[in-house]
Amino acid sequence: MADRSQRRVTKAVVPAAGLGTRFLPATKATPKEMLPIVDKPAIQYVVEEAVAAGLSDLLIVTGRNKNTLENHFDRNVELEAALDAKGDTERLRRVREAGVTADIHYTRQGDALGLGHAVLCAALHVGDQPFAVLLGDDLIDVRDPLLETMLRVREERGGSVVALMQVPREQASLYGCAAVETTDEPDVVRVVDLVEKPEAGEAPSDLAVIGRYVLAPAVFDVLTKTEPGRGGEIQLTDALRTLASSAEHGPVHGVVFRGRRYDTGDRLDYLKTVVRLAAERDDLGPGFREWLKEFVGGEHWELGEVKP
Repeated sequence: MADRSQRRVTKAVVPAAGLGTRFLPATKATPKEMLPIVDKPAIQYVVEEAVAAGLSDLLIVTGRNKNTLENHFDRNVELEAALDAKGDTERLRRVREAGVTADIHYTRQGDALGLGHAVLCAALHVGDQPFAVLLGDDLIDVRDPLLETMLRVREERGGSVVALMQVPREQASLYGCAAVETTDEPDVVRVVDLVEKPEAGEAPSDLAVIGRYVLAPAVFDVLTKTEPGRGGEIQLTDALRTLASSAEHGPVHGVVFRGRRYDTGDRLDYLKTVVRLAAERDDLGPGFREWLKEFVGGEHWELGEVKP
């Protein structure tokens, strides 16, 4: 039997138990992961990314009032039949795309005790296999495959892998930040320390952890011993810090991502994401871009000085 640390990654965990308070009242009865990005819910982009990277077994960690997540990835036979009867083949195709070719499972995070706790909820499903974690607030552009690179780095170097992105120093306190050493491969670094949301001026670098991880199963053992940290929550960053400082469970590497990432957890960035992706669509883009030019540059604009 192959060493468990070198097994091929086939499982992914998608934490989706958050309350989405920044989007209230829209998220009072609708999960934030179901908010549309043009005409697909945000979580569908994440699931499609996992499937495209070859991950065929997905566990979505949910909470209360998240039943619509399960309904979305289930078939709606009545809707499909109605669209088929009308000959609406395009909408039928898009509805069926939601039933992605993967085994999707669900478990509940009873208490919102942090990302580390959400990952720990996946322990029974994942077992002793390496696995990926994809956060639903971070969308990675399909043209800039990040997860595939991370899976390759883990296969070649073992241990765990995190996604890193350069951020302005003044924004470092919003993220977990990594202290790193270079390796023999550009944009692949060895993580030697991690700090969750460091105080201003105390970040170890300008490399922030973003919402993609490929983790060794040893992280579960570490998480069970990790005390609540910042905000009274069990932080995944703290567990990764332990892994990075010990050779027992393999190294922690980082892939520095320089592609297109969309943050849908912030209201302003959410709006930017919708505009950017809509403007690039073949079916919507031409008309939408033309309208944007007229709207932003029009004399009717009264909320502030905006240049075309």
